[in-house]
Amino acid sequence: MRFSRGVITIAIIVIVLAVGISVGVYHLLKKATPLAVQEAYCMVRTPDGVRELHPEQAQISATIAAVAARRKLPERAVVIAYATAIQESKIFNLNHGDRDSVGVFQQRESQGWGTKKQIMDPVYATNKFFAALVKVKNYRKIPLAEAAQAVQRSAGGYAYAPHEGEAKILAAAFTGRVPQAVHCWYPSTKTPAPRPKTAEARKQLARALGSTAIISKKRGWLIAAWSVAHAEKYALSQVRYSGATWSNDFEVEGWKTGGASGSAQVELS
Repeated sequence: MRFSRGVITIAIIVIVLAVGISVGVYHLLKKATPLAVQEAYCMVRTPDGVRELHPEQAQISATIAAVAARRKLPERAVVIAYATAIQESKIFNLNHGDRDSVGVFQQRESQGWGTKKQIMDPVYATNKFFAALVKVKNYRKIPLAEAAQAVQRSAGGYAYAPHEGEAKILAAAFTGRVPQAVHCWYPSTKTPAPRPKTAEARKQLARALGSTAIISKKRGWLIAAWSVAHAEKYALSQVRYSGATWSNDFEVEGWKTGGASGSAQVELS
């Protein structure tokens, strides 16, 4: 009988401890969850790999792809631009650098790239980069590092080559060649929720892309990727295209198919 009571006592202690630990873990997770989800992020998924991006990196990547499309440049040009931007700034629009280098490509006012204000504009900086790249003989066929170095004239041109694989993943997603490849999420805690700035989003897209007319599915997915990347900036909660929908929902990872949207226009809300 004493043995039975001892077993019962131990069992009760174990249960109490288990409950206490469970409650403690619950409260820790409850406190940790907001910290885990409060930072906006973007994700790129293609058959060649997955990359997580800061929203600014995603916005600049989308801008580079849009400018390339406006200039009717091949995907190889986009890959070279991405590899260069990864090496120079990690695809951030830096307001500092070596000597007077600034911006995504760390271009220098003293080398004739433009004023600091101009270079700090990713659309302007990307146009200047591509204008120089297309003058490089056989840039589509020569090694990436050679093409990038011919534009940048940096101290270590070899450093661009290691970023080619990552650049290809980003290019496949942001050029629209791989549909539904870009997903972003941002915290939306304001009440009432801000009105989506769809007109401003389309205006800024046109500044980089030129005509926003959709003449192919690939161009449509480029616009969709640009819109998702800029969702936080323009308070967009949904982007719909070609029967698929992106929503700013933390519990939904990626695009969901089955919507009624067509392929003639990217719908924003």
